[in-house]
Amino acid sequence: MSWTSKLKPAVRELRFHFCQTSSSSAPARQFVQRIYKDLKTANPELPILIRECSGMQPRMWARYEFGEEKSVPLDGLTEKQIDGKLQELVGLQLK
Repeated sequence: MSWTSKLKPAVRELRFHFCQTSSSSAPARQFVQRIYKDLKTANPELPILIRECSGMQPRMWARYEFGEEKSVPLDGLTEKQIDGKLQELVGLQLK
């Protein structure tokens, strides 16, 4: 994930919302467990928030400069697809 070092100037905050027990949130939970350390190491000052709530549909949010926010639903996506969605959110501001 060499592209993760590009997150800091583009993204001010990254949030993951998901249910801690539902099967629809399982890929999102696994994705966060897999990438969190690398993401945080590459972007130590970037707030990465993980919000769990029973019954919540998985979703990822990115906050940019001037309070602009974008989100994408993660329901039904694989870990690889979630990685692509994260790159899309970052790509919105890197162009």
